[in-house]
Amino acid sequence: MRPGDGASGHFLAIADWLTGQARPGELLTAYLRGEESDFVRISQGQVRQAGHVAERELTVALADGQRQACATVDLTGVPRSDRALLAEQLVQLRQTLPQIPEDPYLNAPDVVRSTSDVHPTVLPEPAEALAELLASARDLDLVGLWASGPVYAGFASSAGQRNWFERATFHVDWSLHGPDGAAVKAVCAGERWEPAVILGSMARARRHLELSARPRLTPRPGRYRAYLAPAALRELLAVLAHGGFGLKDRRTGQTPLLRMLEQGYALHPAVSLDEAHSRGLGPRFTRAGFVLPDTVPLVTAGRLGDALADARSAREYGVAVNASEETPRALTMTPGDLAMEAALPALGTGLYVGNLWYCNFSDRNDCRITGMTRFACFRVEGGEVQGPIAPMRFDDSLVGLLGERLLAITREQELLPDAGTYEGRSTASMRLPGALVDDLRLTL
Repeated sequence: MRPGDGASGHFLAIADWLTGQARPGELLTAYLRGEESDFVRISQGQVRQAGHVAERELTVALADGQRQACATVDLTGVPRSDRALLAEQLVQLRQTLPQIPEDPYLNAPDVVRSTSDVHPTVLPEPAEALAELLASARDLDLVGLWASGPVYAGFASSAGQRNWFERATFHVDWSLHGPDGAAVKAVCAGERWEPAVILGSMARARRHLELSARPRLTPRPGRYRAYLAPAALRELLAVLAHGGFGLKDRRTGQTPLLRMLEQGYALHPAVSLDEAHSRGLGPRFTRAGFVLPDTVPLVTAGRLGDALADARSAREYGVAVNASEETPRALTMTPGDLAMEAALPALGTGLYVGNLWYCNFSDRNDCRITGMTRFACFRVEGGEVQGPIAPMRFDDSLVGLLGERLLAITREQELLPDAGTYEGRSTASMRLPGALVDDLRLTL
């Protein structure tokens, strides 16, 4: 990182000046979150809205002992203006700090670890990529959102630590719609635009849309052999992620994996789940400056592994910080040996579940999740799709589905990013295979 290198140069210049304002006994830190994003909305196979967002948000924290005060400002990119704004904020923080009670769980790194993680940009211009996408769906009602460009983060402290992260990615979250109300959904994402991958995804979506136009079938409530596509598995693991892997939830008995924690239950030996910071789309350092490990093994060969510990829980329970928050941001499931193209023959007779929605816990202590089937869900007989199924409610234990009732895991994974943009482009993601399971319980 050198001053003058775009966003990193401006951040380092501001950080050097700001942290130089620290007084003896104070710890002054700065955390930058920024992006240079192109957004394009698509409807009926045409571009309807395009825009560009440039944002640099800096959070300044001033600590003295176990007291800390914080302020967040939007940087202009003009050094003089930004310094004036930050100088004013620093005065206010010093006035506020004595009024704040001591925080027993305030935690800061005790060693200085500076890092630089810059991924080269290999993305095309949005217009080029979208032209290929729209051409592949020229006779279809395509609806979606394109987002691309670099996302960056930086950390600096008056102790001398400097961290920088920058990565350019894209994601296109889209769906195809038929005249009879049928629809299928897909997402493509990554750091490299590969037209062949997009064409393959579009071809599968076309085929699913054609199958969805067949007469709808309504399965009876009961238990069914089922193939859960990666997108469906993500919806289940997204529910589990809220409280399933955090240290605080584990120590207070709030985890939905309580049976695994206290009663020795295990998932199938083929199931391994990791928080793979090194393979994620976000920075490997926290807002407080903790540098994260490459991987946190959450489940290993079916057995419960480490918990995610953020700075506050780490201080409370006397462990090392291994996460920026106690919800996974880069969850990865180890693949198996079932080829995705062989999923239908392996399923035989049952349900192909392409997507789920409205998922939530129905019995948290039993890790039981309920929700509805959604897009691209089909009745399969003899390895052949018979037709789409009507929306059905399921209610089942994830410990059971990924435990004794798991039959196979696909050898291919899909990168499934969080498409959220409410506070900036999300860098959370999952890399998941598909899963063949027995006795998925449909209730109505």
